[in-house]
Parts: sequence; structure tokens; C-alpha cells
Amino acid sequence: MSQTTTRPAQTPGAISRIRLHAHSLSPSLRQVADHVLRDADTVIHQTITELATSAGVGEATITRLCRKLDFAGFHAFKIALAADVAGRDTSSERPTDLGGHTARLVKQAKLTLEDTGRLLAPDAIEAVAEQLSRAPRVDLTGQGNSGMIAQLFAHRLLRLGITAQAFTDPHVAAVSISTLPRGGVVIGLTSSGSTIDTVQHLRLAQSHGHYTVAITHRASSPITRYASRVLFTSRQEDPLTDAVMDTLISQTLVLELLYTALLARRPEAAAMLRVTAESVVEKKY
Repeated sequence: MSQTTTRPAQTPGAISRIRLHAHSLSPSLRQVADHVLRDADTVIHQTITELATSAGVGEATITRLCRKLDFAGFHAFKIALAADVAGRDTSSERPTDLGGHTARLVKQAKLTLEDTGRLLAPDAIEAVAEQLSRAPRVDLTGQGNSGMIAQLFAHRLLRLGITAQAFTDPHVAAVSISTLPRGGVVIGLTSSGSTIDTVQHLRLAQSHGHYTVAITHRASSPITRYASRVLFTSRQEDPLTDAVMDTLISQTLVLELLYTALLARRPEAAAMLRVTAESVVEKKY
């Protein structure tokens, strides 16, 4: 007896759903839908605030469209839209050999560093460094890849004798921020500027009167509303892939410049670096 294999029906993508529901969209929803169809390549990298501005509507309209199309929210909509864009991309110019990939990534890294350098405001770096130099404690928060960079910078601060800790667990981060001493600093890392937990952490820190720093790629993003200072990075990872090199390189450069500015404000830095280096000397052969 032969068996028939039944394939599950393919879930319609974002563009297909827009076209399917086009006849039932209100004028404002149709305005957003038409904008998405015209400029999907740009929309997949935008925040909800940026899309609302470019489409000429309010953020609530974007949310209504996503729900009308049966998406849980804007982020889920962007992932589906990114899949649609990727599906029509033939990628004919992308290299297929390791040497070609190496050259492409090196060029991309160079451009990311240059772009980040152009975005940096020296006065913002100096202002944040001044706050860090006298903070009784520094809390850093970030999710996913940004969380790993937060942990790296917390380690760098510890080497200078600055009490610092990084959190990737949002609940533990909230508890720590709520007990931060007066004069404490909270740094939130999120490339999109829309990571809910990180935004909420900076909002909590601001409500307690702490100095807050947002490190993000997006000027028009929720996290900037709760930041005493914003340090901008270049580029943003694709919502559909795990290609995060641009984000990691850009965030690391910003934090290294911040670290350099800190060194000038801490005369004891050289001695502290030696002491902390000697503390782990027995851990190496």
C-alpha cells in the first residue's frame, strides 16, 4: 500500500497577506500597506516609530495593520516581510568561495567602523565618561548579542576598579536597578532601540533618578526617550539572519572609546590594571 505524504500548507508572507486583505483595509491602513509594498527593503530595518513617520500615520495605525494581517506585533510582521524580501533576492553578486567571503566581510567591517566613527559625538562620550568615573556602581543591560557586549564592558570597567555588573536576565536587572545607589549609572544596549526589556530597564532607572545611557542604532526609537545620553552605533543586524558582525563591531568601538575617555579621568588606572592583571597570573601557563 502506497503512502501519500501531505505537505503542510505554506503560511502566507507579509506581502501576500497585505494583498489578500487589501479590499478590507481602511484608508489609513491602506496608506501604510501601500508604503510597505513600495519600500519593503527599507521597512524591514525601520522601527515602528520610523515607519509611522515615513508613512505619515501614528504608531497605533501600524499596530492595527499588523493585527489585521494576523501578526502578533510589528516585529513578527517585519520578520515575515524580511523573508519576502530575501525570497526575491537572487544574491547573484555574493561571493561563493571562502576568499571572496573574507574580502567582503573585511570591507564590510571597515565601512562599519568608519560609519560609527562619523556618528560619534565627542562631547557625548566625554559626558558619559565623567558620570562613569564617579559612579558608585554601573549596571549594564542588554539581550542576546547586546548582552554579550554588555558583559564585556562590565569586565573592562572592573579592571579599572569601577564596580560594574551586566545583566541578561531582565528580572535580575530590574531588581538591581531598583537598588542602585544615588549617582549610579545604567547603560542599555540595543541596536534596534526597541528591545522591550532593555527599554523598560532604562525607564525604570530614569524613574529612580539615575543617569541613563542608551547605545543604539536608531535615533527614532523608544529607548532614546529614557536616556540622559545616547551614543549611536552604525548599522543594524538583519531581522531574519544571524549576521551580527556589524552590530558587535560598532558597539565594541563605542565602548572602547568610552573606556579610553575613562582612563584620562582615573589617575589610578595604570596601577589598577596591573593589580587586576596580576590577580589572574596563576591562571595562565
